[in-house]
Amino acid sequence: MAWITKNTAHEPIERRDEPFLTDAMKTKLEADVLPRFPTKRAALLPTLHEIQHTYGWIPPQALDEAATFLDIAPAEVLDTATFYEEYYLKPKGRHLIQICQSIACELCGHENLLDKCIEKLGIEHGETTEDGRYTLVALECLGACGGAPAVLLNETLYECVTWEHLEAEIDALK
Repeated sequence: MAWITKNTAHEPIERRDEPFLTDAMKTKLEADVLPRFPTKRAALLPTLHEIQHTYGWIPPQALDEAATFLDIAPAEVLDTATFYEEYYLKPKGRHLIQICQSIACELCGHENLLDKCIEKLGIEHGETTEDGRYTLVALECLGACGGAPAVLLNETLYECVTWEHLEAEIDALK
């Protein structure tokens, strides 16, 4: 399979006057996170987590600010943020529906759950509903193979999920 590339090297980053990586966040990271790591670069993941937990996603400006803060190349921050499924580089919905698609969940019917969610919400996996209420994600593994198929709905893990159960949980979020 060939890589699909796009020339974004010179694409401008929309910037707001106020930084995403605030002085308070930097102070917290310098006091609580950086001392635990041998280099600033090694603190990249916790820095990205801090930004995402604050805003719900990681804006392009924040990636650049994290690179400056940690003295690493912006491309390295972007590479890391796009490698891990847990980082969101676009705003996500208020409710996050994550369906595991590991081999155990595949054998136990995750595809039915995903198809039914796509039909119910009118979006594909990786998309957010127009009203900003739901984001649907198919993940590689939730680490709950003994309870396949597994779904992470917001911060709650559900195991041995049936469509009826998942639909009821989604409806309860309204």
